Amino acid sequence: MNNSAKILIAIGAGAAIGAMFGILFAPGKGSETRSKIKSRKEKFGDDLNDLFRLGKGKCNELKQDIEQTVKEKVKEFA
Repeated sequence: MNNSAKILIAIGAGAAIGAMFGILFAPGKGSETRSKIKSRKEKFGDDLNDLFRLGKGKCNELKQDIEQTVKEKVKEFA
């Protein structure tokens, strides 16, 4: 995993944790807080899925680059 993917994951996790603490320490009824937590959890899940799709795409690109480089080197030495 490259540094930019790690940074994106760290930013997403930090934002989610910050949002959760903000909700938990904000004054409000328990039902409202639970509702807010549920909606934030769903959004975080969606964001996490997007990050995994992005990471998967980056891994596929890297795989293709490696395969291409190997093919070129094989042709060079053949």
